[in-house]
Amino acid sequence: VQLQASGGGLVQAGGSLRLSCAASGRTFSGVDMAWFRQTPGKDREFVAAIIRRGGTYYSNSVKGRFTISRDNAKNTVYLEMNSLKPEDTAVYYCAADLVVSPHVVRHGNAYNYWGQGTEVTVSS
Repeated sequence: VQLQASGGGLVQAGGSLRLSCAASGRTFSGVDMAWFRQTPGKDREFVAAIIRRGGTYYSNSVKGRFTISRDNAKNTVYLEMNSLKPEDTAVYYCAADLVVSPHVVRHGNAYNYWGQGTEVTVSS
């Protein structure tokens, strides 16, 4: 599975962005997907996941502001980010694997395929 993330950019606090992650190399409907983010000097952080066995999951820091969705016809997963805060500034990575169990969706090690990252900067 190859992943290509896009949609990052510079936005003011309170604004919105939509990230996209296009997948290729395997039937898209047959993979589970997630978004993670990372800032310099910090560990990679789980953001959201959408899996076929359990629906959607969000970190507490983004719940209610971010929405993960997928379009199987376009082989793409989206992350709609609203009410952005400066602390959302990070490089965002999409991740995928064939089957991800609900109890490990928040763990980066559960995903074997990663995109190249797209940078999001939220100014105050």
